[in-house]
Amino acid sequence: MRIWYQSYVDYENGKIYWDRLRAHLKTIVDEGTEVEVHGITPHDSYAHPIVEMRCAREVICNAVRAEREGYDAFVVGHFQDAGLYEARSVVDIPVVALGEASMLYSCQLGQRVGIVTINTRYIPWFRHQIAKYGLERRITGIHAMQFEPGQILKAYESEALAEKVKDLFAEQAKPLVADGCEVLIPGGGIPMLLFSAIHGHVVDGAPVINGIPIAVKMAELAVKLRKLAGVGVSRAGEFVKAPPEIIAEFMSHPKGL
Repeated sequence: MRIWYQSYVDYENGKIYWDRLRAHLKTIVDEGTEVEVHGITPHDSYAHPIVEMRCAREVICNAVRAEREGYDAFVVGHFQDAGLYEARSVVDIPVVALGEASMLYSCQLGQRVGIVTINTRYIPWFRHQIAKYGLERRITGIHAMQFEPGQILKAYESEALAEKVKDLFAEQAKPLVADGCEVLIPGGGIPMLLFSAIHGHVVDGAPVINGIPIAVKMAELAVKLRKLAGVGVSRAGEFVKAPPEIIAEFMSHPKGL
């Protein structure tokens, strides 16, 4: 099985993150599964919806490329899931996303879930995500630290900064737990991977979720179910597949148009 893991950070600007991510992925996949990390250049270095929209276009094109190159599944390794629904509407291979997978799995661990993101500018985007996934009654709180994506990457190079990020996360998470949240999600692949070294990570009794293995395992399961029973996304509504000529026209435009 081959899985395309789409990071929104490129290798040039996130080398230490990529190296750790690759090592982490090797420890979580089934025997025989290969996960290849691909980035976006320029990377998602500033928290803003317009940046997400630019990245989404590359993600959609890369999902098409992944299918054409023989990958069995495509993982959107970015919590904002930009381009997820559109990617599902242009390929037949499973497309699994970090944000959606983390939220859905967390609902099996507790009735109310809270998210701590890295920047307040992501909060409106997360609210849209939660509504789109129909989880308004389950994902009940969003708090934020105050990092740009590029800044939090520096925590991979400094134990002191990594500890500071952990403390800032707990500072934002504690009020969520006090307000009734039973499960906590770090709102991003970068903090998820940073915290992955903490086995059994909890804040005031609430588990802190690492969504990276959840998304990858869901991708493996989706591939297996597709082979076993032909299970795939519905083509009756949200994910109606675009005609080949429309996909070709989309792929032919220069980036940014």
